[in-house]
Amino acid sequence: MKIAQVAPLYESVPPHGYGGTERVVSYLTEELVRLGEEVTLFASGDSKTAAHLIPISPRSLRLGKAVDTLAHHIVLLEEVFQRLDQFDIVHFHIDYLHFPLSRRASFAHVTTLHGRLDLPDLPPVYNEFPDMPVVSISHSQRRPLPQAQWIGTVYHGLPADSFDFQEKPEDYLLFLGRISPEKRVDRAIEIARRTGRKLKIAAKIDRADRYYFNKHIKHLLNEPFIEFIGEVRLAEKNKLLGGAFAFLFPIDWPEPFGLVMIEALACGTPVIGFPRGSVPEIIVEGETGFIVEDIDRAVEAVGKIEQISRARCRREFEQRFTDRHMAEDYIRIYQQLLNRSSTQVAA
Repeated sequence: MKIAQVAPLYESVPPHGYGGTERVVSYLTEELVRLGEEVTLFASGDSKTAAHLIPISPRSLRLGKAVDTLAHHIVLLEEVFQRLDQFDIVHFHIDYLHFPLSRRASFAHVTTLHGRLDLPDLPPVYNEFPDMPVVSISHSQRRPLPQAQWIGTVYHGLPADSFDFQEKPEDYLLFLGRISPEKRVDRAIEIARRTGRKLKIAAKIDRADRYYFNKHIKHLLNEPFIEFIGEVRLAEKNKLLGGAFAFLFPIDWPEPFGLVMIEALACGTPVIGFPRGSVPEIIVEGETGFIVEDIDRAVEAVGKIEQISRARCRREFEQRFTDRHMAEDYIRIYQQLLNRSSTQVAA
């Protein structure tokens, strides 16, 4: 099968640091190549892949400090649509940006929606484009847009060897991700304070969240039990996740997936998460972690974390969340759409 993967340009594929969508696109692309598919990746020029790379911008837009990111994505669309006859199917990861063009062209395509969908501006788009086939990354992600043409849910997957299983952890809790109001690092700090454990915070601070960080979080980092590390690369993330006694995921928003949860499971580290978005789909209560309603319950969960088998966490990852599972699920969807296209042509 000749497959085009169309990535956003904000980060390289894979990203150098934080960048969940681009990392997933990388894992999917590389596994499809290993499975023998002929893959073309449209991405920033600093991307690394075994597929055929068509570079759009010289560098990822964040590193290149682009002012008008839309301009680069318009060029991306033109490059893709000039080459439609080269592919059996085109897999978009750029939200709805291509919808008007895709409606006017005859080709097999699918879009994975990677972000939150409960925004008030989105229903008019999906009311207008109910013919665009889309894939969710969790069942919960779909709820705000029942009118969309959902053709499947595919959970994210990681290479089995990308994170190392660590049977015996150290004695710290971990918060890893991004400093923002919805990620609730303040909850993680309070959980660590009340349990008397060290908390390591490995987090990116986007420009948009700098004010929030300075006003609400920065002063909390002065506590002696907190180690603020900042944004980390994959090797350091692997080490931090594997060494953690438990991974804290105290979110306050409808998380579409939460890649870091399965990264923790791959290391054997149990997750303590709040029941928002995909968390109840990813974590098996009492077996790979605990799903808690508030800080009091989170504190109790830390006290019970040694009841969780770290080997069981790793096994859950291997059975549900590898790149092989993800790629095979997408291949089934590609084939379904190609069969549908053939039927429509015959009719």
